[in-house]
Amino acid sequence: MSSMPEEIFPLTLAFEEVRTLLSGKEGRAALQAGPAGLSSFLKKSLPPRPGAVNPADIAAVEYALHEVKRDKRTQERPGRGAVINPVLQLVEVTGDVSSFFPATGEGRPPSASGGWVAVWKGPETGRVYAEAADEQMLLALKVLLEDSPGGLTGRELRAVNLAIDHAARKGIVIKAPYLTSRTLQGFPEGEGIAARYRTASAFTLQWHITNACDLHCSHCYDRQKRSPLTAGEGLAVIDDFERFCDRKNVRAHICFSGGNPFLSPHFFTLYGAAAGKGMATSVLGNPVSEEELLRCIDLQMPEYFQVSLEGLEEHNDLVRGKGYFKRVAGFLDLLRKHDVPSAVMLTLTERNMRQVLPLAEYLREKTGFFTFNRLSQVGEGAGLPLPDPAEYRRFLEEYAAAARESPVIGIKENLINILRREEGIRPFGGCTGFGCGAAFNFLALLPDGEVHACRKFPSPLGRISESDFLSIYDSREAARYRDGSAACSACDLRPVCGGCMAVVHGMGLDPFRDRDPFCFHDEQGRIGGAT
Repeated sequence: MSSMPEEIFPLTLAFEEVRTLLSGKEGRAALQAGPAGLSSFLKKSLPPRPGAVNPADIAAVEYALHEVKRDKRTQERPGRGAVINPVLQLVEVTGDVSSFFPATGEGRPPSASGGWVAVWKGPETGRVYAEAADEQMLLALKVLLEDSPGGLTGRELRAVNLAIDHAARKGIVIKAPYLTSRTLQGFPEGEGIAARYRTASAFTLQWHITNACDLHCSHCYDRQKRSPLTAGEGLAVIDDFERFCDRKNVRAHICFSGGNPFLSPHFFTLYGAAAGKGMATSVLGNPVSEEELLRCIDLQMPEYFQVSLEGLEEHNDLVRGKGYFKRVAGFLDLLRKHDVPSAVMLTLTERNMRQVLPLAEYLREKTGFFTFNRLSQVGEGAGLPLPDPAEYRRFLEEYAAAARESPVIGIKENLINILRREEGIRPFGGCTGFGCGAAFNFLALLPDGEVHACRKFPSPLGRISESDFLSIYDSREAARYRDGSAACSACDLRPVCGGCMAVVHGMGLDPFRDRDPFCFHDEQGRIGGAT
């Protein structure tokens, strides 16, 4: 007997019953027929054993691993859409194989009770994986095999999009290259990490569909009266955004905001239209009635519903109005009752910085996510004070430490990556998952159709009534915001940082030239020079 069977089937041949079968006439013939013959012989000779170990299942997975390793076909990305990884093999198993392939993928081990095992070669890594094919993987493969059948409802389309994204992250599906991109310096850790932050797989449109609001917060960025788009114009915006995301090969996400988006007479029409196209949707606004919330959920469960608090009750109600703290607390309970993911955002100033962590503790059982943004000193917030930079650094150290212990504290502030670098911890994605994402994986659309790179400060790029998202995104002005400050261009943390351009602008500096005044990276030998 040649050495090939031992190399291909080491786990299978460890079973005594397999060795006994192979010592017979038919078994010896199966060995002579090669690995495919051996696998077929064991499948025919050993009956299914639901819930138990079946050596025939082990042999089928081992043979698939052998075949995938040998497969030299290229795994090129398609120009559009997604395709099944050409070297993927699906193996049906009848029993428990989980203990034999415990660490061949990043997901679940192959099934413990029968089903399908996916075996494939990662298109980026070249590694071979074996993993239980979950429902999302199988849905993605079914849809792609059927050549993306039409006639899907919005919810069905959303489920399909999520399934394909999940399968693409695994590598069993290969998607077209993402075409939202920017030029950035890389990380010392390696080109793979740098590449991760040069392109984005999803794009968020933060759509302020109205400036109407039931509050009058003391730090409001924009109380201008703007003539909102009509329902027809809003539907045209959604169509255009769909075309943009299709051309850029990215997933579409619309975050509906305001003011209070529910005060727009067109909110449910526009939210439903986005949901009907399979887009991800979320809400950034104020508490609403249970009836309004359920109407929103019926159209599509939001990815999250974000509300704001500005500190503990007394301070918050000075900023947002008497009784608002209790109103938000009750609404968070309502969101939890209906299983809506919730988030709470705080706008940080000198006056509430020391209330952030006590508020986070209060919210521990109230929300799934809490974080903050520094105040942008524009609009009605122009006269409010920001903290002293040295005090702010000490606060960030406390906040980052608390985040490691709290289930709800999220990290969004780009400058926390400086602390992580000092501690030898891998950087996180920063504000938008890519540091400053202004005009990169994010755009803001104001009620009257003005498009901005960031909502927190004046950063106009054009009007949607006079152009389209593709032209706006590809414009020279948008590229300036993607590049960020020249003072950060050579910094090793730029892909996940870039400071906050809105804070820079609000402090009277040039966001294209000056660095964030709160940046303390040069204390540790910052690569980028001073302004």
